[in-house]
Amino acid sequence: MVGTDTNGKVRQAFSIVNGGQDLALNSAPGSNTGSECGGIEFTREDVDTLLNEKMKYKNKYNYKERCENMMDYIKRLRLCIKWFQELEGAYAFEHEKLQNALELIEQKCAEMEVLFKNKEEELNLIIVELRKSIDSLQEKLTREESEKLAAMDSLAKEKEGRLNAECSQASLSEELEKTQAELQSSNQRITSINDMYKLLQEYNSSLQLYNSKLQADVDTARVTIKRGEKEKAAIVENLSNLRGLYKSLQDQLNYYRGSQDEAIKQKDALINEVASLRVELQQVGDDRDCQLSKGQALTAEVIKYKELATDSEELETRCLSQSKHIKTLQDQLAAAEKKLQVSDLSALETRTEFEEQKKLIRELQDRLEDSEYKLIEGEKLRKKLHNTILELKGNIRVFCRVRPLLPDDSSGTEGKVIYFPTSMETLGRGIDLMQSGQKHCFTFDRVFMTDASQEDVFVEISQLVQSALDGYKVCIFAYGQTGSGKTYTMMGRPGLPDQKGLIPRSLEQVFQTKQSLQAQGWKYEMQVSMLEIYNETIRDLLSTNRDPSRTENGSIAGKQYGIKHDVNGNTHVSDLTVVDVCSAREVSYLLDQAAHCRSVGKTQMNEQSSRSHFVFTMRISGVNESTEQQVQGVLNLIDLAGSERLSKSGSTGDRLKETQAINKSLSSLSDVIFALAKKDDYVPFRNSKLTYLLQPCLGGDSKTLMFVNLSPDPSSVGESLCSLRFAARVNACEIGIPRRQTNMRSAESRLSYG
Repeated sequence: MVGTDTNGKVRQAFSIVNGGQDLALNSAPGSNTGSECGGIEFTREDVDTLLNEKMKYKNKYNYKERCENMMDYIKRLRLCIKWFQELEGAYAFEHEKLQNALELIEQKCAEMEVLFKNKEEELNLIIVELRKSIDSLQEKLTREESEKLAAMDSLAKEKEGRLNAECSQASLSEELEKTQAELQSSNQRITSINDMYKLLQEYNSSLQLYNSKLQADVDTARVTIKRGEKEKAAIVENLSNLRGLYKSLQDQLNYYRGSQDEAIKQKDALINEVASLRVELQQVGDDRDCQLSKGQALTAEVIKYKELATDSEELETRCLSQSKHIKTLQDQLAAAEKKLQVSDLSALETRTEFEEQKKLIRELQDRLEDSEYKLIEGEKLRKKLHNTILELKGNIRVFCRVRPLLPDDSSGTEGKVIYFPTSMETLGRGIDLMQSGQKHCFTFDRVFMTDASQEDVFVEISQLVQSALDGYKVCIFAYGQTGSGKTYTMMGRPGLPDQKGLIPRSLEQVFQTKQSLQAQGWKYEMQVSMLEIYNETIRDLLSTNRDPSRTENGSIAGKQYGIKHDVNGNTHVSDLTVVDVCSAREVSYLLDQAAHCRSVGKTQMNEQSSRSHFVFTMRISGVNESTEQQVQGVLNLIDLAGSERLSKSGSTGDRLKETQAINKSLSSLSDVIFALAKKDDYVPFRNSKLTYLLQPCLGGDSKTLMFVNLSPDPSSVGESLCSLRFAARVNACEIGIPRRQTNMRSAESRLSYG
C-alpha cells in the first residue's frame, strides 16, 4: 500500500529547479501538506501503483472485507487528490513569488537605465564645454604669440636704428661744430629710443608673465579634461558592469520564465491526472455501488439456498453426482498410474542411453588427447622437414624482382631490355638481359615478373619467416640500384593493405602464428630494434632523444654505437634502443616512427631516395610449457641503400658524400661475397659497418635471402647487369649450416616465464 509506514520506503516530493536550487514543494510557504496529509508524499510511481492496484481477497464472497478494502482504497485516493491540490497551491504560490521578483527586477533595471542615460548626458555636456574652453584658450594663446613676435620684430628694428645712430655719431665726430644742432637732436632721439626700448622690455616681460599664466591655465584645463575622461571611463566601465548585471538578470528572468512555463506544463499534466483520477474515482464509486447491490442479491440467494438445503431429494441428487465424480477421478488416477509406469520405463532407457553417451565421450576424449600428441609430434616433424627443405635450397637464396615501367622512365630507342624465358627448365627462375645486342642469361631461386603482386612475393618467403619462430636466425635483405623498388618490396605503400611490403606481412604472420601456437603450449616474447647506417655511422631510429645536437658524423653526442658478436653468433649493438612488443599494431607504429626518422633525399634518379641502410631486427624467445623446450630466433629485415652512378644521379654537396659512402659500403659487401665464393681464409667483414653487421648472416649459421631489384628502364641496363652479376655470385656462396637455438627449459627459466 502507498503512503503507509509498512511500506518501508522514503518518498520524494516532486521538485522544480530554480537557479540551480531544488525547492521541495511540501516545504513551500503557504503549503499545509504536513497538517492535512500527515506528511505523506507521492511520486509518479506511487500514483501509477495506486491506479493499477488490484484488490486481493481471501474470500470473494466476504463483502464486508471487500467494502473495507474499497473504503481504504478510496481513503488513499482522497489523500492523493489532497496532496495534488496542495501541490497545485504550492505551484501557484511559487509562480506568484517569481512574478513579483520578476517585476521588481524589471523596475530596478528601468530605473538604472534612466539614471545611466542622465549621467551620460551630463558627462557629454561637461566634455563639450571643456573642449570649447580649450579651443578658446588655444586661439588666445596663438594671438598672444603673434603679438609677441611683432613686438620682437619692432625691438630688433629699434636696436638696428640705434646701432646706425652710433655709427653716424662716430663718423660725424670730426664735424662736431657743423652738426652740433643735429647731435643734440640725435641725442634726444637716442634718449627717446632708449625709453622706448625700456618700455618694450617691460612689455616683453609682461607678455612672458601672461604667456606663463596662459600655459598654466592650459595645463589646468588639460588636467581637468584628463580627470573628466577618467571619470567618464569609470562611469562607462560601471555602465558596462551594470549592463552585464542587467544581461545576467535578463538571463535569470528568461530562466525563471522557462521554469514557470515548465511548472505550468507540470501543473496542466497534474490537473489532467487529477481529472482522470476523479473519473476513475467515480468509476470506483459506481463499481462499489454495483458490488453492494450484488452483495445484497447474493445475501438473498444465500438465504434461499439455506431454505433449499432442507430438501432431501436435492441432497440425494448431489450425493449421486459426487459419487459419479469420485468414480471419474478414480479412473483418471488409474490412467495416471499407467502413464507413470511408462515414464519410468522411458527414464530407464534414457539413463541407459546417457551411460552410453558418457562412454562415447570418454573414448572421444582419449582420441583427442592422442590427436593432440600426434599434432605436437607432427609439428616437430614439420619444422624438421621445413628446415631440411630450406637447407637443400641453399643457405643463401636469391630472388629477383623486376618493377613495372613508370611514366617517368625514359623511353629510349633501345626498347625492351629484360626478358623472361618460357622453357620448362627456367620458367619462373630465369631472366635474360639484352645489352648492346648481347644477351646475358641468369638463373636464380625465383624470379618475379613486373606483374607480380606483394602477396605473390610474400608467399615465397613465408616459410623462411616461420623459421625465425622455430629458433633460427633469418636474414632477408633487398639489393639494387636507386629507384629499382627495394623500399617498396620491403615496406610497401602505407595506407594500401594490398600493397603492404615484406616487413609488415612478416610481422602479421609472426603474431598470427604466435596466437595459433598457444594451443600447443607455446608462449613467445618479442623484442624489436631499428637502426640505419648513414655515412658509415650507426643511428638509432627508435631513440627518444633524437633532437639533441649531433656530432659532425650525425650520431647523437655522447653515444657511440658499437657492434659486437658473441660466441653463439648473435649480434649486439651497444646503447641501441630495444622495445618489447606484443602485437603487430605496436610494431607498425614503431615502423612509422623509424620511417619518419630515416635519412632520405632527392636525386635525379629518385624523388625520395633512401640515403642509408635500414636494418629491422626482431628477437623471438619462445617456451613450451608442456615440453619445457625453449627456442630463440632472430629475424633481420634489411633495406639497403641503392647503388648509383654520379653521372646519372647528379649528386653534389651532402648528396655526393652520401653517394660515396653508399657505394663504398656496397663495394665492401661485394668484396665479402667474392671472398666467400672463393672460400678465402680471410673475409674482409670489418671493411664497413654494413658487412660487419651482416657477418653472422653471410658467414655464419643464418638462413639468408637476398632480393635483387631491377629497373626495366633501358637507360639503367648497365646498373641492372651489375646487380644481376652480383646476385649470381651471392647465389654461388656457401656458408655454414643453420643451427637452431633451442634447449630444455631450466628451473630458473621456468620461474622467469611463470
